[in-house]
Amino acid sequence: MAVDIRMSQQTVLVVNALLLVRSGWRYGYDLSRETGLKSGTLYPILVRLTERKWLESRWEQADGEGKPRHMYRLTADGRRAARALIERAGSKATALRLGYARS
Repeated sequence: MAVDIRMSQQTVLVVNALLLVRSGWRYGYDLSRETGLKSGTLYPILVRLTERKWLESRWEQADGEGKPRHMYRLTADGRRAARALIERAGSKATALRLGYARS
């Protein structure tokens, strides 16, 4: 798996949020709220991560008459690549992790 994801500050935030949940599925809307990213920033990142097989995605039907929701989780390879990405980011990633953990 190539580690060719653009290393933006926003990508680091998304990867950190996904790493916090070991195997659970995450809703895009929840990731948006947790990271503070708008949908126009978040969803292109999620698409790139999914295309590169870092993420699995699926649709889940909401209870009742709600809209279906798109869910995401890291694949095993994606988790390894995400950790390597964070490690390469060094102090920048550490600062973002610390800031993210406080929010």
